[in-house]
Amino acid sequence: MTITQMSRTLPLLLALVATPLLADDAKTNAAKPKTDDKPKETVEEKITQTAHEVEIDGQTVGYVATAGRMALRNDEGEPIARVFFIAYHKTGDTKPQYKSVPTGPKSTKGALPDPDPARPVTFCFNGGPGSSSVWLHLGMLGPRRVVLSDDATPVRPPFEMTDNEFSLLDKTDLVFIDPVSTGFSRAEEEDKKSAFHGYDEDLQSVAHFIHNYVSRFNRWGSPKFILGESYGGLRVAGLTGRLRDVFNIELNGAVIVSGVVNFQTLAFAEGNDLPYWLFVPTYAATAWYHGKLSDELQSKPVAEVVKMAEEFAAGPYAKVLAAAAGADPKERKEVIQRYSELTGLSTDFLEDVHLRVHMQQFGRELLREDDKTLGRFDGRYTTPVFYGNGETPEYDASGAAIFGPFTAAINHYLSNELNVPRDTAPDGIYEILTGKVRPWNYGPFENRYVNASGALSEAMTANPFLHLFVAAGYYDLATPHFAIDYTLDHLTLPPERRENVRTEYYEGGHMMYVHTPSLEKMRADLVEWYATALGD
Repeated sequence: MTITQMSRTLPLLLALVATPLLADDAKTNAAKPKTDDKPKETVEEKITQTAHEVEIDGQTVGYVATAGRMALRNDEGEPIARVFFIAYHKTGDTKPQYKSVPTGPKSTKGALPDPDPARPVTFCFNGGPGSSSVWLHLGMLGPRRVVLSDDATPVRPPFEMTDNEFSLLDKTDLVFIDPVSTGFSRAEEEDKKSAFHGYDEDLQSVAHFIHNYVSRFNRWGSPKFILGESYGGLRVAGLTGRLRDVFNIELNGAVIVSGVVNFQTLAFAEGNDLPYWLFVPTYAATAWYHGKLSDELQSKPVAEVVKMAEEFAAGPYAKVLAAAAGADPKERKEVIQRYSELTGLSTDFLEDVHLRVHMQQFGRELLREDDKTLGRFDGRYTTPVFYGNGETPEYDASGAAIFGPFTAAINHYLSNELNVPRDTAPDGIYEILTGKVRPWNYGPFENRYVNASGALSEAMTANPFLHLFVAAGYYDLATPHFAIDYTLDHLTLPPERRENVRTEYYEGGHMMYVHTPSLEKMRADLVEWYATALGD
């Protein structure tokens, strides 16, 4: 993939980049799937199983990897889509005798140990819309992971993989879902794929898949969790309600990684000042990382600098923004000076943009004197500029450094370690990140910002045992931590339910898990949180 091609794909990890944040009036045209998951004998489903082992937390864990596609069906029992998944279930402290079973669904039964129906199971997905689950799979959660540098520098191809000693497989079985049109998942009829491309349509198909998986693999007795990244945060919020309301599936927990739930918090749009102050703490953290602050601020831990920026952004700065032309001149001057101190941006620049700095401007301006631009997904990454006088970065330095290794890794892994045949999808292409899901239908949010906070609030209020874990990176310039904090603060939860919400912050970006110290901390935090959610 060339740099130019890479830059064109970068916006797909968040719907808000390429899709208007105010939803249009497109009508939801989802085909209604049948909840009967029993496959027809005439329809082949290719399922591959392999046995492996990995060392996690000093212990050898044996596990079975199951990969393949399951059909979603309409009311007439006809397949309308096939959803690709990769699942891992623990078999014990050592792996069972190795067998590879690239056959149909019936002949796999009993070939390798079945999942323990009492173990927790976590359904995982990324976002986009248009993203496969590769990032969480090979970056954070799965038993294998991509090797990247911790100092935010690119790695030389060809790329490497290693065992993931920070996987959660010792605590929960894992199921990675590729929504329709991503990975090897495809609509049965190409001209009807739009039936799966939208907020409601996506929730319907993913929830239906989870129901079918739970039934087929005997997981109704398992504690159940969902975990999503980026747009996957919106999907998590929606699924907490959809799984409960449609399939009566009660969740023990939900995890949002670098997620968005309310698009208003990220939309740099006329008349919406919210993101201008919600991004400021991330600007401060990023400036601190690159040494652009005063000696006094540089001497402080990044968390302390971020806290100061949060108090400034939600206080004096938000007040001046709200007052607009009516702001007191003295207060405005003080705010400009303090903004400059906390972010490394010049007071002249802040005057020129009327105190409103959108992320792309910051990504170009902070390191302008160094002739570099910042990464959007991870502000630690930098790249030289093409055009010295540009107002925004030409491409995302973090995406350019990360996308290639993950793409190579998943394609190698599927063929060489999981024995997944390339013809699993008709075109043989594992879609890492695709624009083929466009246009994405936001019909339910016509004439307002996309926001699934209500669904999440209702689910957590109705289910007293539903726990929420939110992970955010200090250097995430795509979905900044203060934006999800704002969203969580505005959930309409009773006080006793707020005790079920836990937020943790990491010294990484959108994919904070590519930074090994952050990955290690995430595992420790999640192990503790899972125990709480399970009542242990």
